[in-house]
Amino acid sequence: MARERRSSDGVYAISVAAELSGMALSSLRLYERKGLLTPSRTDGGTRRYSEDDVERLGRIAGLVEAGLTVDGIRIVLELEDENARLKREIAGLRAAQRRSPAPQQ
Repeated sequence: MARERRSSDGVYAISVAAELSGMALSSLRLYERKGLLTPSRTDGGTRRYSEDDVERLGRIAGLVEAGLTVDGIRIVLELEDENARLKREIAGLRAAQRRSPAPQQ
């Protein structure tokens, strides 16, 4: 049985990711070097970009267009990632709270 592909699975070569994002190959390499995204790698070292990576590249393009520097983009992305992580954590805590019985008084 084939496993379902996740949006985080690296499937696109750098040329395809560049085309999908509308960016130059050199930009993708720069953003990786600067830590803005981390594509997966094959055993041979070839970059593989995921749907999530391509979406992140779109976000980066928007921030570049808004005039942010690479350092500014890094800060925005880190804050957005942390915000998303905290939202998931809160949702998990709320779900656990709903599942647990109310305390006896």
